[in-house]
Amino acid sequence: MKRPMKIDLKWIRNRILVWYRKNKRDLPWRRNRDPYQVWISEIMLQQTRVAAVIPYYERFLERFPDVDALARAPEQTLLAAWAGLGYYSRARNLQKAARKIQELGGFPRDYSALLGLPGIGDYTAAAIASIAFDLPHAVIDGNVRRVLSRFTGERGNVDSLAVRNRIREVAGQILHRKRAGEFNQALMELGATVCLPKQPQCQLCPVARDCVARQLGIQNELPAKSVRTSPERVDKELLVIERAGKILIWQRPGEQRRLAGFWELPEPGQLPGAKLSGPVGQFLHTIVNTNFNCQVFRATLTIVPQGFRWLKKDQIDDLPLSTTAKKALACLVTPRL
Repeated sequence: MKRPMKIDLKWIRNRILVWYRKNKRDLPWRRNRDPYQVWISEIMLQQTRVAAVIPYYERFLERFPDVDALARAPEQTLLAAWAGLGYYSRARNLQKAARKIQELGGFPRDYSALLGLPGIGDYTAAAIASIAFDLPHAVIDGNVRRVLSRFTGERGNVDSLAVRNRIREVAGQILHRKRAGEFNQALMELGATVCLPKQPQCQLCPVARDCVARQLGIQNELPAKSVRTSPERVDKELLVIERAGKILIWQRPGEQRRLAGFWELPEPGQLPGAKLSGPVGQFLHTIVNTNFNCQVFRATLTIVPQGFRWLKKDQIDDLPLSTTAKKALACLVTPRL
């Protein structure tokens, strides 16, 4: 860390809050402080872009408006509502936590109790505690880490534990303890809209005057991170087999680590008797550090092996269909060759 926090913290806090109130985006989860809705939004926003989350968030709350509705939902219905957001353990943990909240008799109102819920770690517990209940816990996500590493001139690797602990200490010092929820959201918003990963908009920053990285002209070099490995490329073929308005699908086993319980289109290796009748399209799909080049073919099949199911086309939205399966079926409407 370049220097101790010997700045006017009151000035910094007020500048950030005033900026936030004038410039914050109108996002649906910011319209109230209901802990259930804050919780759902924070879980959805993990590893997922804001623009992608908004329609899912609104549909999810329509289908599961409260803890009780979420707790009693059939898993297949829950996964269907989550399909496309990825990281499906998040949805399963939401339901486990909803059932635990029922056992507790209400939503936990303190940080330690929130940490006891399935799927909730330091970040999410701090977010709910501060935003819903205004408890003084600093929220540190990737945006906040970037803002504070630049603001303090932190040159260390932000992926290291030592640097993360230093940034956590700064976050605790700078936190507005009486308006913790609003201040946490303000710092995250600053990172999301101004202190961008590439080409930060320093001229728009409310605290540019005290930013060490800007003073040294190294804002584009921070935060320092580990070098990422190149993504792996995998070729994949998917078959669309139709019969009497139905499509052949199969379900992943419940014990699988990835996409457990989700439904997929078959691949040629699963159906050696299938006869390909022509390409429909192709698309790219990325999962973590793997890029899948998916080619879609129409096919016919005389005998259907055990373990497969015919799905009516009008029931596609009722089951948790994988994103690759959805993209493949979209090729039937808009061929991509």
